[in-house]
Amino acid sequence: MLVIRLSRVGKKKHPTFRLIVSEKTKDTHGDYLELLGSYDPHTSPATIAIKDDRVTYWISKGAQPSGTVHNILIDQNIIKGEKVSVAQIRKKEKPAEAATPVQAAPTAEAAPAKEAAPSAPVESKPKEEIKEEAPKA
Repeated sequence: MLVIRLSRVGKKKHPTFRLIVSEKTKDTHGDYLELLGSYDPHTSPATIAIKDDRVTYWISKGAQPSGTVHNILIDQNIIKGEKVSVAQIRKKEKPAEAATPVQAAPTAEAAPAKEAAPSAPVESKPKEEIKEEAPKA
């Protein structure tokens, strides 16, 4: 299956992207069938250079654009349609205890107290002995 997607190029901390056509299973940094344009999101407004006729050609041949490329093509009026949601925002899960107020205050009968693990006694020196052991120059 052919896919139109972005391939990251550019400097560290300042990526620019190539718009390429490749097989879906191939790496974006490897071989690709055709370079369709470039995209620099760091300029204001973003710099987008796309070969319109080649994009429509590859889409007519069955190439599927990725979500981000689909949205860019709609912005550039190359294809018609609605934008797709590509951001996957994950919400932090609430702790299990705070999830329900009924479970927040367990009774003594319901949950037995955990026994503290026995630990070896730690020998500590009084503060006076510590001061005496300081190296003298």
